[in-house]
Amino acid sequence: METLYLEKSQKYNRLINVVAILIPLVVAVLLGIRQKVDLGAWTKVLPHINGAINSVTTLLLLAGFYFIKQRNIAAHRRSMTGAFAMGSLFLVFYVLYHLSNESTPFGGTGFIRPVYYFLLISHIVLSIGVVWFVLRAVYFAYSGQLEAHRKVVKWAYPIWLYVSVTGVIVYLLISPYYS
Repeated sequence: METLYLEKSQKYNRLINVVAILIPLVVAVLLGIRQKVDLGAWTKVLPHINGAINSVTTLLLLAGFYFIKQRNIAAHRRSMTGAFAMGSLFLVFYVLYHLSNESTPFGGTGFIRPVYYFLLISHIVLSIGVVWFVLRAVYFAYSGQLEAHRKVVKWAYPIWLYVSVTGVIVYLLISPYYS
């Protein structure tokens, strides 16, 4: 696999900071729009696709961890780049779905209800925070700053894995209530 090395630059750090702030703000604004945009009936399948994307992301994250422990840098890079691409695709589909569809209320009762909301809230809060860590991890890896990459990954990886796994669980819990 060909290596792409980005230059070490403060402009990339500033860009990462701006993007890590803009993504949650733009998503919040889009979710707050009361008037939904008619993008067609095809958007109804996006939550199911996103459930699959989160599952694939989880597998790629676990594979990336396995490969780095085996010192297989090329396979690690492919796995983690794939996880990053899946996360980016998830974000696009998530925005498209919520831009064009009302949120689905959770219909579960009893013990599962607080479990669902705990998982959902922790998933959302950590998904906002992990963006900055993941962007930095990717930048440090592709710019050859491996020591900085290792330091940020100590935070990025477990948070990203939690967000990915809880995304699958939250999807499985709410999927019976999609119309």
